[in-house]
Formats: sequence, structure tokens, C-alpha cells
Amino acid sequence: MTPLDESKQARLLALAIGRAGITSGELWLRYFSIGGSAGEYEVEAYLHGLHSLPVLQRDLLAHAANELIDELPPIPRAPYSDALPSSNNKPFNNHHRDTDRSDAERAGEVRGDSGSTDQGAESN
Repeated sequence: MTPLDESKQARLLALAIGRAGITSGELWLRYFSIGGSAGEYEVEAYLHGLHSLPVLQRDLLAHAANELIDELPPIPRAPYSDALPSSNNKPFNNHHRDTDRSDAERAGEVRGDSGSTDQGAESN
């Protein structure tokens, strides 16, 4: 297998962290914590195609980015009709009755995750 061209690897890394909302500073901190040796400004320059890094350092950056991406909460998925609570045939927007819960908790409820609770949602 042929290694990725350095400029292509840098562009794809910048695209991945940009789409994930990860800053270059957050990337550098994780990269440094796992043994990366390039400075923060070198990493920033690499992401903009202005600086070259050795293969090992590029792969450590990719690993750091993938770790950070893996830690992000999953994107809510669209529910199927049989996944919705049977007592709720109203439109999907229920923000008026559960504003104290996070979007992740509401998304978990839609997915049918057993970890979410509905305590106090009907108390008003």
C-alpha cells in the first residue's frame, strides 16, 4: 500500500477536524500528549500546507484527530415511526416540555436508548 501524499494527508486532516469542529490548538494538545514533537505553530502551518512533517508525526496527528473525533457525541439519527413513543403522535418538536434535558438525552430517547429517563418532564 502506497502512503498518502503529504499535501493530500494534510488537506484531509484539516477537512476532518474542520467538519468535527476541532481547533488546531485542541488537535496539537492531543497530539503532543501522545508523543508528538512538532510545535503548535508547526502543526498549524502543516494544516495550511506551509510546513512539512515526517511521516511519523503526520500519523500521530491523524491518530490524535481520530481520537478527538471518536470522543464527540454521535450525530442524532432520524427516527423510524415505530421508534417513536406510541402516546406521542404530535410533531417531533417537544422542546416546550423538556427544555431542561440536553439534545443528547432527547436523541437517546428517540433512538430508544435505555439510559435516558423522563423524570419530571410531565410535572408542569
